[in-house]
Amino acid sequence: MEDCIFCKIVKGEIPSNKVYEDDEILAFKDINPLAPIHILVIPKKHITSTNDIQPEDEKLMGKIFLTIKQIAKKEGFAEEGYRVVNNCGENGGQEVNHLHFHILGGKKLGTKIV
Repeated sequence: MEDCIFCKIVKGEIPSNKVYEDDEILAFKDINPLAPIHILVIPKKHITSTNDIQPEDEKLMGKIFLTIKQIAKKEGFAEEGYRVVNNCGENGGQEVNHLHFHILGGKKLGTKIV
């Protein structure tokens, strides 16, 4: 998508602090972190939200979660624990209309969801 900020990051038009990249997935540090560790994991393919995942994306979705596990281990916070969040739609708090997953960690996170 032409105006998608995450697509621009994938294309290298906007810089990011990458922590992982392969042919299908990009992970980078959030510029407005909500926790000491705040990494965004996105598919390079533009998928607007969880509601737009198609059956052909099944393998990619599994790969994203295996990549999240790999990032947590590589970055050294897997054993301490972390949270994975996906916001879907306006009422779900989605601010960028490109499917993405937040990895949050580096401190004890509260149990309160909202």
